[in-house]
Amino acid sequence: MARERFVPGREALVIYNSQETSRSSKRIGRVLLPILLTFAGASAIVAQDPQAQVPPASQQVTRDSERTTDSHGQTTILQHRNRRYQLHSADVLALEFPFTPEFNQTVTVQPDGYITLRGIENMRVEGQTLPEVTNALRLAYSKILHDPVINVELKDFEKPFFIVGGEVGHPGKFELREDTSATEAVAIAGGLRDSAKHSQVLLFHRVPGGWAQVKKLNMKKMLKEGNLDEDAYLQPGDFLYIPKNAMSKIARFIPTSSLGLYANPGVL
Repeated sequence: MARERFVPGREALVIYNSQETSRSSKRIGRVLLPILLTFAGASAIVAQDPQAQVPPASQQVTRDSERTTDSHGQTTILQHRNRRYQLHSADVLALEFPFTPEFNQTVTVQPDGYITLRGIENMRVEGQTLPEVTNALRLAYSKILHDPVINVELKDFEKPFFIVGGEVGHPGKFELREDTSATEAVAIAGGLRDSAKHSQVLLFHRVPGGWAQVKKLNMKKMLKEGNLDEDAYLQPGDFLYIPKNAMSKIARFIPTSSLGLYANPGVL
């Protein structure tokens, strides 16, 4: 069996190359270490900065929806405060066609909410505002006119009102010019009569669908205690009714044969 011969020069070369590789690795490590530490520090700063963090998509959607809701809520409030007039029956509209004056006309809103128009079918306008009616008229007349220009003017309208009936000094219909409460309405109508049962005053308010909302007011308690927290503000078209008390329901003239019934009701 042949033995491997030892060659001193080759062994020295291997040891030398190994040492050189070790020195090179150390030099590369000294160069790369500061660079790696710099990048690591920058990453840590970015991670700790809350402004640099990007929220998840779900949080962005939630925040956007909250902003949208808030803006919509604010818009709704502004629209409610600056509500446009809505047409009612008996309102009178003047329709002007600047480029086709032969279509100029004055129309009245009928009890069913429709208006009769020249050249096209009738249109329902009750409950709509003037801008809404103007757009609807332009769309309807575009079937017979090319790009019609229409100006709509409200000539006459029913002013807001309330009605007070029953046991008041001057029952009737009154103009609702500003915020008016039920007790103020009674005062405007001449005040309560002695025959009034003002502990059960009824306030009727019309609601859609042909119904009326009824609210009972105890004016006797409010006026006695001086507490008007339960007093209600009237809306256009409201009807306030003050009934008679029990004693006032007795007729002013009765047969003398009936007097015994009041003196001795137990005989019934």
